[in-house]
Amino acid sequence: MQLHTEPLQNVGAEVLGFDIREPLTDALKAELKALWYEHGILLFRGQALDTARQIEFSRIFGPLEKHPLETQLSAEHPELFVLENGGPRDKFQTAFYHGEAIVGRLDWHMDLHYTARPNHGALLRAVHIADSGGETGFGDLALAYDALDGETQRRLEKLEVAYRFNMQRRKMRFVELRGYEPGPDNPKRPSDMGFPDFPDSIYPAVVRHPVTGRKVLEIVELFLDRVVEPERAGLTEAEADGLLRNLVEHIRKPEFHYFHKWREGDMVLWDNWRAMHCTTGTRPGIRRVINRTTITGDVTLGRQVEKQPDEQPEN
Repeated sequence: MQLHTEPLQNVGAEVLGFDIREPLTDALKAELKALWYEHGILLFRGQALDTARQIEFSRIFGPLEKHPLETQLSAEHPELFVLENGGPRDKFQTAFYHGEAIVGRLDWHMDLHYTARPNHGALLRAVHIADSGGETGFGDLALAYDALDGETQRRLEKLEVAYRFNMQRRKMRFVELRGYEPGPDNPKRPSDMGFPDFPDSIYPAVVRHPVTGRKVLEIVELFLDRVVEPERAGLTEAEADGLLRNLVEHIRKPEFHYFHKWREGDMVLWDNWRAMHCTTGTRPGIRRVINRTTITGDVTLGRQVEKQPDEQPEN
């Protein structure tokens, strides 16, 4: 099997010449892993996919782990985290954006960021493709770091940032809230969905990738809460908030993004230590099912600190 790649729009690459039905030799596995680290985001099209092949293929890139949000795991295959629109959970995932009801929209994030030990990567496979909408966006935070000016890069080396797990989007400080209204059944506490709560997670503002050594901008809008002790970098809290808002605007630039429109036989693999992702959501009633496998993060990139009593989630 001879592999080659073509660039995707802006970031990532499509791998051509691969057939998941063929034997996965050690040499092929090493080549795939090298491509993963080189590009961060890999697309494979036209694959004869099923659950067993998805799980086997995912293990090339490391051991798999169960996602901690266990209510969305497959009962038959606990390695699978099931992302579903058009089902009974829709009412909990529906919100309004400029008056339009959207199911399952998610802002830019890195998976398991709220644990201080993000998974190394993940693989998505389209099980049921939405008739419209349902795109998945990917963003390269190594490229986003490289594009910063030198003064900002030097300042960020001195900073840590905190992420706070929250079910209420209105309480997230750096997401875009203009035109947003929560749905009547949106959960208010993690326990409303059978999810655990998590302490705050603290990260360096710039993380060096544990394998490649590349510097990665550790800023994503979902759950982003504050700069930790901004005075260490000579900043007031107001100045630190302004810096974070500028950085969030920076990572939103289209030149760092690829938005994937799903087709049958697609699978997308990304390096969660380097890339962020989001989803555009679907209109109510549109069926969309994506199966995800999670590649274990064997390096702790941040640390956790317990929330203070007056910071606990509201009833």
